[in-house]
Amino acid sequence: MRAPISSDMTKRMKVGIIGAGGIARGAHIPGYLKLTEQVELVAVADVVRSQAEACGRQFGIPHIYDSYEAMLAAGGLDAVSICTPNKFHAAAAIAALEAGCHVLCEKPPGITPAEAEAMAAAARRHNRLLTYGFHYRYATEVETLRRFIRAGELGDIYMARVTATRRRGIPGWGVFTNKELQGGGALIDIGVHMLDAALYLMGYPEPEQVLARTYNKLGTRPGVGLGGSWDWANFSVEDTAVGMITFRNGASLMLETAFAANVEQDKQMQVSLLGDQGGADVFPLKIYQEKHETLVDVTPVYQQAGKPREAEIAAFVRGCLGGELPASTPQEGVLLQRLVDALYRSAETGEAIRL
Repeated sequence: MRAPISSDMTKRMKVGIIGAGGIARGAHIPGYLKLTEQVELVAVADVVRSQAEACGRQFGIPHIYDSYEAMLAAGGLDAVSICTPNKFHAAAAIAALEAGCHVLCEKPPGITPAEAEAMAAAARRHNRLLTYGFHYRYATEVETLRRFIRAGELGDIYMARVTATRRRGIPGWGVFTNKELQGGGALIDIGVHMLDAALYLMGYPEPEQVLARTYNKLGTRPGVGLGGSWDWANFSVEDTAVGMITFRNGASLMLETAFAANVEQDKQMQVSLLGDQGGADVFPLKIYQEKHETLVDVTPVYQQAGKPREAEIAAFVRGCLGGELPASTPQEGVLLQRLVDALYRSAETGEAIRL
């Protein structure tokens, strides 16, 4: 049972931002600015001080720091968003939790399972909220399908297929092609989004075994870049990963993810589920069943368009102020990090990894 973190729903919480790059400016900060009655953005930290200063000017954030350590030492913060490269997630999150802050950390939790476990332990030790930026959980399609699953419409979900592919979508910005800073490529960046969404819909079953392969076929040579030009000469991550996960409850999951692949669609983000009472594709939502000796497809006639990133920020703020806690939990973060690590280890060794 997840206990509330606080009971003060009237407090205007003070929030700091760690990392002033694209995800902070494009998602986290705009999300907080939608909640000015509950949130005051007071500080931003970035190791490139000029970037923190530019972010502060753009959004009217008064206090600027060139390190999160200095920002936390100044005190006065109730919560932080961590928007750094993956390598720095764990250290920043643990420092913030130890400073008494609630933490919303961008996905993935870190680079290793040990980091995710240390983050979860710090949250428990300091009784602070820790959640992760898996915003697809807040997509209207996912929330709708969860209601159908809870009502038994899919029955026993025994198989899932996860797709997160781009035709030529290697990021031409940031450090996404730097293994040292990110821990990997397509799998740890975009693949984790659909993997988490599938596991969330399946109830986060306990994994049993993983088998995977990774490929680097297109990233290390010049080519067309729909995400801008990338540094192909220093491309050190996988451009493609495929894998299979089996679970202790008998279910299985197939995964395919790619920054660049010779496929038709420029981008595909999809979760498909098979249950003994129905199946579903999530994006867009369509449910497949047999009812009254008839094969039927169930498609929503109307679904209000959601804004998952805004919903994620709002859920974090509600949780900090004593309301319902966000969907993503520290322990799920540990399990997901274990899976990502096992997929990479399987690809490196050529062997199945038992968990």
